[in-house]
Formats: sequence, C-alpha cells, structure tokens
Amino acid sequence: MSPRMGKVGAAPNRRLASVRGVPASSPPGRRARLSSPGTSHQPSEAREEMRRRLRNLIEGNRVMIFSKTYCPHSTRVKELFSSLGVDYNVLELDRVDDGPRVQDMLTEITNQKTVPNIFVNKVHVGGCDRTFQAHHNGLLQKLLQESSANDYDLIVIGGGSGGLSCAKEAAILGKKVMVLDFVVPSPQGTSWGLGGTCVNVGCIPKKLMHQAALLGQALQDSRKFGWEYNQQVKHNWETMTEAVQNHIGSLNWSYRLSLRENGVAYVNAYGEFVDLHKIKATNKKGQETYFSASKFVIATGERPRYLGIQGDKEYCITSDDLFSLPYCPGKTLVVGASYVALECAGFLAGFGLDVTVMVRSVLLRGFDQEMAEKVGSYMEKHGVKFLRRFVPLMVQQLEKGSPGKLKVLAKSTEGPETIEDVYNTVLLAIGRDSCTRKLGLEKIGVKINEKNGKIPVNDMEQTNVPHIYAIGDVLEGKPELTPLAIQAGKLLARRLFGASLEKCDYINVPTTVFTPLEYGCCGFSEEKAIEVYKKENLEVYHTLFWPLEWTVAGRDNNTCYAKIICNKFDSDRVIGFHILGPNAGEITQGFAAAMKCGLTKQLLDNTIGIHPTCGEVFTTLEITKSSGLDVTQKGC
Repeated sequence: MSPRMGKVGAAPNRRLASVRGVPASSPPGRRARLSSPGTSHQPSEAREEMRRRLRNLIEGNRVMIFSKTYCPHSTRVKELFSSLGVDYNVLELDRVDDGPRVQDMLTEITNQKTVPNIFVNKVHVGGCDRTFQAHHNGLLQKLLQESSANDYDLIVIGGGSGGLSCAKEAAILGKKVMVLDFVVPSPQGTSWGLGGTCVNVGCIPKKLMHQAALLGQALQDSRKFGWEYNQQVKHNWETMTEAVQNHIGSLNWSYRLSLRENGVAYVNAYGEFVDLHKIKATNKKGQETYFSASKFVIATGERPRYLGIQGDKEYCITSDDLFSLPYCPGKTLVVGASYVALECAGFLAGFGLDVTVMVRSVLLRGFDQEMAEKVGSYMEKHGVKFLRRFVPLMVQQLEKGSPGKLKVLAKSTEGPETIEDVYNTVLLAIGRDSCTRKLGLEKIGVKINEKNGKIPVNDMEQTNVPHIYAIGDVLEGKPELTPLAIQAGKLLARRLFGASLEKCDYINVPTTVFTPLEYGCCGFSEEKAIEVYKKENLEVYHTLFWPLEWTVAGRDNNTCYAKIICNKFDSDRVIGFHILGPNAGEITQGFAAAMKCGLTKQLLDNTIGIHPTCGEVFTTLEITKSSGLDVTQKGC
C-alpha cells in the first residue's frame, strides 16, 4: 500500500493494551520507550494515551523507526541511517508487550502493514524499499535537512470550495492553517474574489441565470393559467448581471469572514513550490513571500480551454467572462458540447437571444447518450440551433463594440466543407485544463498526467510525495463536482489532524445538467453499465411522462423521460438513475440517497409516490426496454 503522511493521532478508538519500549538493536540508534498507560484507564482511554505517546515518539525524534529485531529489511534501514551518520530512535515491535496491536495501530495511521515503518521529521517515508528509493532520488536527504519548525501545519493552495472546506476543518481541529488563492485574469481581463469557480464563474451564477430563463418560460405559461398583462415583457441583461454579481460579492465576503473567524490565514497570492516544505507566494504587485508547512493540499481547480486558433483569446469569451459580461451578448455562437456549453446556450436562448451551438462530435460526452440526445432535441425544438460535426478554424473581428461583430470560419470534421457566419459573441466551452503546470510540482517530484495536468492520488488523496495531497477538479479519474470537493476536503483534514479514517466515497455521486429541461443522473450511464455488467445481465425500466404543470400550459407532451438501470443478478439493484424533466436536480438528490442505501427495483415498487409529482414516476415503472412496449403516458 502507498504510505500516507500524518501525525499519529489520526486513528479511531480501538482496544490497545500496554506497550513497553526496548533498546534499539543497533547503534547509533537510541532506545525508544513506550510505557504502560496503567491499569486504571478504561480501554478507550488507554488507546488515547497510547496514541499520544506514539505521536510524541514521531514528533520528538528526527528519525523514528518502528522495527523488528529479526527483520533483515529493518536492519538494512538502520545500517543506511548509520552510514549517513544520522541518529535515529527505534521501537522493536517484537520486543514489546502487545507489539501486534501497536503494529495494527501503525497500519491504521499510515496504511502500511509491514516493518520497518519510518518517519523523518514527522513525515511518513514508508518501508525499506521506499526509504532506499528516497535516498537514491535525494528526497531522504531533503527531508533530513528540513527543520521541523515550519510556519504552518497545513498550507492549502487554492481558495475554491474544496480548499476552503479542508482549511476550515483543519483549523477547527486546532491546526495552524494558511490558504493561498490567486486568480490569474482571463485573456479578456476577468478575475474574481475568494471562493473558486463554483461561486464566482460556475454553479452559482449558472443556476441563477438558468432560473432567470425559467422565469421567462413561466411568464409564457402564466397566460394559460389566467394571468393577464398587456405590458410588453423583456429581459434586461444588465439588471440581471448586477444582481447576480452582488450576490456573488456577498459570498466572497462571507468566505473571507469565515476564514478569519476560524483563524485561517488568507493570502491573495500565487503559490509555487520551491522546496519540499517551502512555497513562494507572489502577489499581484509581484512581491514575493516564502512560507513553510508540514503538509500541503493542492486544490487549484481548472480553467477553460482555448482552441489554439487565430482570434480565440483575442475575441472569444469563456464561462470565466460570461457571468459578469457588462453587456448583452447578442447573437451568440457557443463552441462545444459540454454541460457548460449546453447550459449557457440554454439560458441565453431563454432570454430570447439567437444562439447556435457548434458541436465537434457527441453531446455531453461521458453522460448517458440517450439522455444527452434528448437534451439536445428539446433545446433544438425550443430555438437553439445546432451545427453538428464542425470545428472553428478562425475568428475575425469585423466591428468593435459591446457587443461587436465577429466572423467565424469553420470546417466540417467529415469532409472539406467550410462555412462562415457572423456573430456578436463567441463563447468557448470545449473543456477545462487543470491548474497544475505552474505550481513548481516538478521541483518537488509530484507526478502529474502530462497530457491533461491531472494529479494521480491514492484513495487517501495523497500524491506520490507523502506530505502533498490534492482534492477537487485536479484529481485524475474523479468527478469534477463542487460538493464532492467539499466532502473530500473536510474528510482529508479529519484524517490528517483528527481522529478519523473515513475516506471520500467517489461512487454513485449524483449530478444535474441545468439545461432548459434539466437532466439529473446518478450511477452508471446505460453505455457504461453494458460495458461493465454486459447487456444480458441488465434490465432497463423507462417511461416518458407529462408533468401536470405542463398540461394546462400546453407544453410538450411526452418529452420528459425517466429510466433506471438494474442489475438482474444483484436483486435488481439500481445501478443507474436518469431523469429528464423540471426540477431534475431536486428529484435526483433524494434518489441518490436511496442508491447509497442499496436501492432495488422492489424497494421502488414498494414506495408510495407523492401525487401529483414528477418524482412519483419512479415508483410505477413497469415497462422494460427489452419488451419493446410503448412508453408514452396515457393519463395523469
């Protein structure tokens, strides 16, 4: 197992008998003694006392080795430190009372089951192989040179949702914590305050603008429900953006206040590693300050990707710019098929703007493709134009203005055909890149995926460098979702500094795409379920449905859609949940909790629906895809 860095004390209560130290087996090692906590203590108290004494051993010695006298690997490590002229302390687990229980506690703390188990300046190095590896690559020498008197227990690089969650939790646990956060302005010059992407240029403004568009639809529906109004209703972009930005500003302030109240130091500066435990912080004036810490958490998130064509950074905007754009974008080309692309295209069209989406290949890659196509179909029926299988070649400015005019030349991905058109705004939403390449990670040996900048970690969010951790969107192979980063950050702090071993669960994480007709999901897409479980082992239940609110309004009949994917050979357990309809996020949240509890088709059938709601459709699913029967709704 990969070792984890951490002070002793991060293990839950568990019975542990008394332990006595014995002399070291080889000079120049010194004897470590772990005396009995006494018989008057209750078992849990004895455990706490033992944890404290182990912590004292690790924190009180430059080199602490947990060993066994007969272990040749332990002997090799002791000889290594002796050859380096480094004093070390050793506790021989085969010569102490209840040594196996001591080793079990060390396993809980470090995720390492074997001896030797080595700590250098409070950093968990690992076993024999890792120690020699660290010696050969220079890491061991750097650790030995590090002073234990660091400025902070933890420095978090990145003041987004995950980073703030981790920092505040660590501070609550009594640690000295700093947050470094710096927003590099977009090519259009946009920057923002503390809180990261979600608060400033992501989830929060996106959902508010989605709501603004829904209100426009509600105005149209209201006439059918008897509301009469003669005044022409129009949308004012400037009024909306001012209100949205005022709300975001209040959140920025509340985050700064929360850090202050919890005793977390906040520095508005760009962090870059210069050594294993030292970081350089550069503020917007170019002034440099250096800070050191025992542990670091990388939570720098991602920024929008550009096309790399003529005129993209000069004239195009991204989601970094849209939500604070000081003027209505007018006729807009959205380039991309990501959830960001479709959400933005959806609410812009909802304001009555002329919107075109240019799609290179498929919609919502990584999501269930049947659902993705239904999302696109609904948007197309409601005024959003789609240019399929085209990519931009060049963006040229024809007129300056607010907005100006841009000519876009695009090429087919399936042949030599080219097209061009004129737009007021070009919004790029083709994906995001991790903000990891300018952090100095190469200086300290932290590995990243060179292709996408993502950071590989183990199941404890630990990188290949023991005292460096990462959470949030920078993680390789993990969902890029704000609530997940918040949970991961909180649990990481508790493992590092508290009495917890709980890991973040990345399975069955729900999400919603806030397109005009919302799409919520949890678990496997149908394609992924077939890949993992094989089609013959699955049963897919599905139906179209007509929300009651849509009936009087005369809105689309049999457009909303629900389906679940069940594993036939695991009690028809629900492994995929999908809904396309109004308030899909609210519906999905509840069923996601049920899936965490092992939801099955029978449990759904046994559940009484709330009538009339959209969510109740999942309690009456009868038709399977394999039956080929019609799924249109016949009644209320």
